[in-house]
Amino acid sequence: MSSPLLFIIACLIWGSTFWAITLQLGDVAPAVSVVYRFGLASATLFAWCALRGDTLRLPWRAQKWMLLQGMASFALSYVCTYSSEQYLVSALVSVLFALMVFWTPLLNRLAFGTPITWSTCCAAFVAICGIVLLFYQSIGAALHDIMGGGNGHFLLGFMLALVATVSSTVGNALVMKVREHSGNVMLTMAWTMLWGTLMVAVWAVATGQSWQLPARPSYWMGLAYLAIFGSVIAFSAYFTLIARIGTQKTVYIGVVTPVISVLLSVQFEHYRPAAIEWVGMLLCLSSVAWALISGARKTAAVASFSTTPSTKAT
Repeated sequence: MSSPLLFIIACLIWGSTFWAITLQLGDVAPAVSVVYRFGLASATLFAWCALRGDTLRLPWRAQKWMLLQGMASFALSYVCTYSSEQYLVSALVSVLFALMVFWTPLLNRLAFGTPITWSTCCAAFVAICGIVLLFYQSIGAALHDIMGGGNGHFLLGFMLALVATVSSTVGNALVMKVREHSGNVMLTMAWTMLWGTLMVAVWAVATGQSWQLPARPSYWMGLAYLAIFGSVIAFSAYFTLIARIGTQKTVYIGVVTPVISVLLSVQFEHYRPAAIEWVGMLLCLSSVAWALISGARKTAAVASFSTTPSTKAT
């Protein structure tokens, strides 16, 4: 399948998954829904690999990286995402996930000492301004609620969503380490999702969360869509794109998906952003596009320089 088609598939599916998650809220604890989702997705992937005749076992040197990625990408990130959408409109959570474009260079700076470019810093400042405008009224209302003796659940949802974005960023960084040990995207995803599922299941049991099975058809339709399309198909497309064109271009998905998610929230969640919130979203997404374009240009310039024959006399 061509890279542009994979890109479109990932954007369309992930743009809708933030809203689809809301179909699983209310009847079942968020952590239990995460177990159902990635347990089904992992089983589907293992079955597919078995039908292809793949050897399902992988050595521990690969498993330890998949365990770490599972903890970051499919355990902590999704428990926080599901929990945050109990308090935030799904569109707002999707916009916050666009900030992964800035968490990635920051993580590289902290872990590997990679310099952060001036254009990235400027774009990050614009993004912060956009986030302030986007959440200004809601955070103000939440603080007023707390001062009046309320619970301030909006702030909790906001912080959970931020933790989810950072955790996903760490998970993305681990993808390349996993690829060093196995090029079988389907099989490594199956193991990574399985590790994440087991960790969330242990957490759910330890905290005494209910394992009830809801009767609502919408819950099961949402689960099937999230497990097969949102997990198996979208992540397969995403990880394949990372291997083909690199993370710098693949993360453009993070610019497109919030737009789709906002439109769905307006249609199905009756989300009616005020003018200041529209401006905030525009600034945030524009800054993400700016950071990605600047990074792509720098990468192209470095590649061009490295492949140009030297004119220095010898």
